[in-house]
Amino acid sequence: MPMDQAELNSDQVLRRDIPWETYMTTKLITGTALQLLRRYDKKSESERAPLLENDGPSYFRVFINILRDIQKEDTVEYVLALIDEMLTANPKRAKLFHDKSLEDEDIYEPFLRLLWKGSWFIQEKSSKILTLVVSARSNKNGLTAIGEGTKKKTTSSDDVLKGLVEWLCIQLKKPSHPNRSIPSSINCLATLLKEPVVRSSFVQADGVKLLVPLISPASTQQSIQLLYETCLCVWLLSYYEPAIEYLATSRALPRLSEVVKGSTKEKVVRLIVLTFKNLLSKGSFGAQMIDLGLPQIVQSLKAQAWSDEDLLDALNHLEEGLKDNIKKLSSFDKYKQEVLLGHLDWSPMHKDPNFWRDNITNFEENDFQTLRVLLTILETSSDPRALAVACYDLSQFIQYHPAGRVIVTDLKAKERVMKLMNHENAEVTKNALLCIQRLFLGAKYASFLQA
Repeated sequence: MPMDQAELNSDQVLRRDIPWETYMTTKLITGTALQLLRRYDKKSESERAPLLENDGPSYFRVFINILRDIQKEDTVEYVLALIDEMLTANPKRAKLFHDKSLEDEDIYEPFLRLLWKGSWFIQEKSSKILTLVVSARSNKNGLTAIGEGTKKKTTSSDDVLKGLVEWLCIQLKKPSHPNRSIPSSINCLATLLKEPVVRSSFVQADGVKLLVPLISPASTQQSIQLLYETCLCVWLLSYYEPAIEYLATSRALPRLSEVVKGSTKEKVVRLIVLTFKNLLSKGSFGAQMIDLGLPQIVQSLKAQAWSDEDLLDALNHLEEGLKDNIKKLSSFDKYKQEVLLGHLDWSPMHKDPNFWRDNITNFEENDFQTLRVLLTILETSSDPRALAVACYDLSQFIQYHPAGRVIVTDLKAKERVMKLMNHENAEVTKNALLCIQRLFLGAKYASFLQA
């Protein structure tokens, strides 16, 4: 896309003179349409407002027909800029597209078609207008809306929402415009994700993972707005179970924690805290939050002077919920979180025989997931403390699980531990040796040697 075309803005487009008379002569617009356009075009907002108040749907019919019948890019851009300007001045005007007098018009089709063709200006304006218009329909529960129950085949709101989600996800994956694609797409999603059907389409399109990289500390006005709208999307998704499953397996929680620690923007902090509040009782989120140090973060946030009552209530609720979670968290849950996050340290449970006796069968969950992660730590960690604890825990598993030696051998742990016997850190070599002894000699004999 040529850069001058990519940087086109509404002011430049609206300075054009469009030959409406020529279009009427060639029968591309009617005489009535020409009259309406003469009254409306090149007028100020104060002159246009009463026209739209008295006869808004008639103007919309003219604009829709032009977008349907005229292909010239200059004119298409001009009409889209006119509609965008009108809706920016008063977003409630989007409801006029659903007026009963327009039920024979396919109000969505021109915009949906233009999403996929033409300049970036055309695509961006079409996505923005479609988002406002489809969100302004009066019925969002699957019952027939204006223009969807007529005999004439029209584009349904479901078609629009699916098409929009597809286009927005493509823009987030492979932006058409270097600076505008992502902010524009997130802006539309922050409105659209209020609808359950959009949440479902977005999750099916694997959209959740496209949001996570955008959760990062922001300093400029533009980046703060993008962060706010991204957090708004995540908060809306935190009400939808399938999206919560995606969030659980992503880095959303650590990223949100990082942002909330350093943000002074109340609107951003409020959304993140409300998201935490929603997720607290779901799956392993409570345990993850404790591991990320959220109780301390909440304390720090409570000490600041916020004016938003909802934020203060949410912080109190979150604080109480985290306290309850700390009480409920079993020793194995805490252990599992420690392993999954790779934060291994000599906390008391590692050397507690009761912990190993009581929890040894829990290691079998999810096809020995916790054990497999321990082995990954042995291979990838550069932290001597984590390596030493992982070796020790592996030796404990061999000692307490009836089939420990067989399972650990099958998972090819021997080679990984052998390498660590030559480690420069004495704590690592000592625990690697203990693990190898238990693997080769059996638990009782290795314990005797260690004693």
